[in-house]
Amino acid sequence: MQRGKASFYASHFNGRKTASGERLHPDSMTCAHKSYPFGTLLHVYNPANGRSVNVRVTDRGPYVRGRIIDLSWLAAKKLGIIGQGVATVFVSKANAFVVPFLPTDEIEIPDLELETNDGAPALHPLWKDMKEDQLKAQQKTQHRTQQKASAKPVQKIKKVK
Repeated sequence: MQRGKASFYASHFNGRKTASGERLHPDSMTCAHKSYPFGTLLHVYNPANGRSVNVRVTDRGPYVRGRIIDLSWLAAKKLGIIGQGVATVFVSKANAFVVPFLPTDEIEIPDLELETNDGAPALHPLWKDMKEDQLKAQQKTQHRTQQKASAKPVQKIKKVK
């Protein structure tokens, strides 16, 4: 854990590239630190008001004696240091895995028995049976059409007197 002064980026740095290549945005929760690798999550605590934030390292610095971290505008606002400009903070590596919700009560999961009405599954898919039924119906229709076409028309014979 480090103890030292924190400051925040001036507005004229907004939109500029940081040392990591990302652009600085005032509403991001990012920071500059001299030694932590880019992408590291840091926990910053302001003992004056009890507020804390988690920020991601995207830049190098600060290069002012006594300062240990430069914060984005939003991170500084959440810590309550905008009015002061500089504040004493504690910085430590944050836990990368944060569980947002932990249930306090045990959740009872009911036992479910899943069955179908048809019993055991068929050996081949239902769509194959449907396709076969459709082909049989088409064949019957074709057979009837062929029978009608091949049937010889009955000619009426007129009786001659």
